[in-house]
Amino acid sequence: MASLDIFLFSLSTTFCTPFAVYIQIQGCFICLTLALGWALASYVRNREIKQMKDAMKNGNSLSFLCHDINELEHSYQANLPRVTVVMPLKGFGEHNLHNWRSQITSLYGGPIEFLFVVESTEDTAYRAVSRLISEFKDDVDVKVIVAGLSTTCSQKIHNQLVGVEKMHKDSKYVLFLDDDVRIHPGSIGALTREMEKNPQIFIQTGYPLDLPSGSLGSYCIYEYHMPCSMGFATGGRTFFLWGGCMMMHADDFRQDRYGVVSGLKDGGYSDDMTLAAIAGAHKRLITSPPVAVFPHPLASDLNFGRYWNYLRKQTFVLESYTTTVNWVMNRALFGVHCYLSWGFVAPFFMATIHLAAAFRFYSLGYSLEEVTYTPAGLSLVSFLAICTLVELLSMWNLTRIEVQLCNMLSPEAPQLSLAAYNWCLVFIALLVDNFLYPLSAIKSHFSQSINWSGIWYYLRDGKIIKIERTERGKDMTPVFTDLGGKHLYGKKGIPAKGSFLSSLSRSIAQWHQPKKFDN
Repeated sequence: MASLDIFLFSLSTTFCTPFAVYIQIQGCFICLTLALGWALASYVRNREIKQMKDAMKNGNSLSFLCHDINELEHSYQANLPRVTVVMPLKGFGEHNLHNWRSQITSLYGGPIEFLFVVESTEDTAYRAVSRLISEFKDDVDVKVIVAGLSTTCSQKIHNQLVGVEKMHKDSKYVLFLDDDVRIHPGSIGALTREMEKNPQIFIQTGYPLDLPSGSLGSYCIYEYHMPCSMGFATGGRTFFLWGGCMMMHADDFRQDRYGVVSGLKDGGYSDDMTLAAIAGAHKRLITSPPVAVFPHPLASDLNFGRYWNYLRKQTFVLESYTTTVNWVMNRALFGVHCYLSWGFVAPFFMATIHLAAAFRFYSLGYSLEEVTYTPAGLSLVSFLAICTLVELLSMWNLTRIEVQLCNMLSPEAPQLSLAAYNWCLVFIALLVDNFLYPLSAIKSHFSQSINWSGIWYYLRDGKIIKIERTERGKDMTPVFTDLGGKHLYGKKGIPAKGSFLSSLSRSIAQWHQPKKFDN
């Protein structure tokens, strides 16, 4: 027997020990738990679809705006509260104009203003949004605001806070939207309606439905978001918050209630993590209505390196915190997520060894009776395959329902199609993303620094203590953002062609560089 055969024999035998069997069964349990979560989320989203269909059967052809057609009466619309929509911008990409148009052409019937906030007039978003505003200046109350450079918090948070300072004095609610969010005609009305029904709501949020562009990187991002989606498909109370869509009481910012302004301004890196921590500390309510799911088209040239940069930013948020309790929760999330990620991947590695060993010994003419460990290993492989299939079917079903819901909520928009999803790439992305997440989280923990759209942020004790802006053209300065493929520096920028491995190697090199702020 060759040395390779002996190695496969010993490894496959090891993977049949009680502890290894436990790891493999645990992986199956993770698959089934995800499948159950997505099934419950599908039920909530599908219930909303049925309610819309029932309303249409009863004569309400505008059920995509509201279930009760009486709410479209002028007497009702005239009493709707004023809303300010704040959209912090950075760069300009292939989907931005479509997204921005969906935001400013909302069919909300009450008074509303839209504030696009950019860092400077040199931002490529400034010229693009200025042209868009010129098209709608006579029909929509929309402005572009130059916020300047942030000094104590992330640039996104700085833009948001400047937008809040400039909002109308009579605005009752403020809605923060990311510039890569494509909302539905009735989204702002639906969020406002829930805020009016329950004044105890602190924040209303939603979640994106990623539309992969075909690259493995885009499917990894889709897979990364899908487990979180079940936390937003509750139809009501949730503990999760997505910074791409947050509606809040305007007076909370005017009066700095619960320290929302100071908490964000004083070293804040992540808007949603900071506000979620404040909500938890003060026992405030966060809700997510079932219609708050938004198409999120990913860049057509989203490569694997940009996916890695995005993952780094996502894991880095766990390093920012506002209180000791928040720090403990982030550490718990860090440990549990890393454990479950590798706990999900390990059984597939073991299954590969079992299959390789079975194939090898079968090709050498051994029978199953002669190799007693092979049937046990193949039984575990079969169980894992069944659980994985159940998981993928549940993910497919939730995606199918959310695609249908988005199409019903935006009947005038080009219809989304489930046929565009490649489920072989989805499965590969499941393995790749869960394998890389702990590596990214560990890297974020030890580096305490991140490059976000050409700006370096350094953390200490959970807050930003240093901001460093890399000059354009220097090494490691990104030309594109991660998801939308947005140009950060106009036509002169040259897209980075480095592979994921080169991106990872440069990140590791920077990890070992001495930090300038260290004493």
